[in-house]
Amino acid sequence: MPLLHDEGYRSQVINRIQSLRPDTPKRCGQMSADQMLWHVNGGLSMALGQIDVEPQEPPLPQPVMRWLVLNLPWPKGAPTLPPFVASGAYDFDAERTRCLGLIDQLAAKPLEDRWPTHPALGKMSGREASRLQAKHLDHHLKQFGV
Repeated sequence: MPLLHDEGYRSQVINRIQSLRPDTPKRCGQMSADQMLWHVNGGLSMALGQIDVEPQEPPLPQPVMRWLVLNLPWPKGAPTLPPFVASGAYDFDAERTRCLGLIDQLAAKPLEDRWPTHPALGKMSGREASRLQAKHLDHHLKQFGV
């Protein structure tokens, strides 16, 4: 999986997000397009250290979980951190604009900088954080066929 820091890959993700519409039907999962954007925005904000999430106890040791999450395909219905479970309706245009801005902020943060500790996966390098967010976005965009 590429990094969000890879300009070519980031450009593809941005195009996919821009092609998403409020009424884009989901192919699987529970979230609507506005809820999905709100959800991924939470992950991006957390990766940037803009919000704190209580530590979570993963089912396996953090290094093992981190390796699995970064390297294996994610199954449909994979668990979501409780603060990022979407409910209700969100402003689609505002969430999309926010998402694009958060992607730019994340890509502008040097990979060599110190990155926030993930509540379930532990300490992450910049490469790992960028890869995780790229994979998260790809996972959810595929749910909408974009």
